[in-house]
Amino acid sequence: MNTGIRFTGEGIPVVEAARIMKKDQQFIRQAMIKNLLPIGIAFEKEGSSQYDYYISHKLFYEYAGS
Repeated sequence: MNTGIRFTGEGIPVVEAARIMKKDQQFIRQAMIKNLLPIGIAFEKEGSSQYDYYISHKLFYEYAGS
């Protein structure tokens, strides 16, 4: 099945995912850290309490349909 959608490997910004899902950014971040939102990864930076987030276009589309 060809949907015409092309996935480039670039991530979706947290702010965009939050807007599409009608949630706030902190909801997206916390759900990813706790592995409750299967749309990408939350990676804790070594030696830090900060995280980097990668939201996959493919996983987001499969989960949220957008």
